[in-house]
Amino acid sequence: MSNITIFGAGNIGSAVAGIAVKAGASVQVIDRNPDKAAAAADGVAGAKFGEAVTGDIVVLALPFPAYEETLAAYAGQFAGKTIVDVSNPIDFTTFDLALPEGAKSAAEWLAGKLPQSKVVKGFNTTFAATLATGVNDGAPTVVQLASDDDAAKKSVAAFIEAAGLKTVDAGPLPASQ
Repeated sequence: MSNITIFGAGNIGSAVAGIAVKAGASVQVIDRNPDKAAAAADGVAGAKFGEAVTGDIVVLALPFPAYEETLAAYAGQFAGKTIVDVSNPIDFTTFDLALPEGAKSAAEWLAGKLPQSKVVKGFNTTFAATLATGVNDGAPTVVQLASDDDAAKKSVAAFIEAAGLKTVDAGPLPASQ
């Protein structure tokens, strides 16, 4: 199973950490608060923002506005890794998209910023609670995945499915719009 690093120990980050642990992955959670990172799920290694990334798969469970700072600190460590974008870049005061000018989606913007990485969009179409329980209305939770890299998409799907959830291949990265 993969080594997975998750940025963010909030609801989604903690839910994804639980999925990854259940799948048998080695899981690192990075957060500004290392105690919160360590408490994200049983069996994770907590780390403070700024510490080295250990995962081959990196999940950005952060608000989209935090991506710039995270990329400034970690872009060099993301080269060659699969990066999972979970953001829904919405301005919650207007409910308009909150993307940089010219960007069509957060995942496509991220792929442009990280040309040496493989970007996958996922975990953004379901709630943290249904991710954490793995059940939605009595059926396994379904996670939609979009990526231009089929191998990266399959590696993310593998850990999700190993935890008992289902995945749907939503197509290439433009499907994340």
